[in-house]
Amino acid sequence: MKKIVLLFTLILSMVGYSYAQKYAYVDTEYILDNIPAYHAAQDQLDKISKQYQKELETLHAELDQMYKDFQAESVLLSDDMKRRREDVIVSKEKEYKKLQRQYFGPQGDLYKKRESLIKPIQDDIYNAIQEIAEQGSYAVIFDRSAGMSMLYTNPKYDLSDQVLQKLGYKN
Repeated sequence: MKKIVLLFTLILSMVGYSYAQKYAYVDTEYILDNIPAYHAAQDQLDKISKQYQKELETLHAELDQMYKDFQAESVLLSDDMKRRREDVIVSKEKEYKKLQRQYFGPQGDLYKKRESLIKPIQDDIYNAIQEIAEQGSYAVIFDRSAGMSMLYTNPKYDLSDQVLQKLGYKN
């Protein structure tokens, strides 16, 4: 009997504790859409990406032309000349792949530029959310835009505008 009473008391205390928790959510896409610095950073990243892509396309076109020329002239070339041309083409392909990794790889130039431009904005948002959570005694704040399925959300629990206010983008 004591075990049942103890278990029942434990369950009631857990239920009571869970009711005391406060939950809210934010929409980081909405927050980012309302930050002009984010749009400027995104535009700058798009320009850099297009520049890198154009440079790679030019190099790829050169590579294609070299390969076509080699195929057209291979009948007329000696074995030694063929090997030299193949070596030049292979070297150019390696250069192309290296440049591609340098620009768009996991630790490439575009990634580093994104880190330097976007990460400070994301850190500011995170810090603002953390401050709001501590001030409002929230146990959990969900991100609605993070791919989490939230079938229904009551707008009164949306803290997105408070985050923007804390960051100085809304009055």
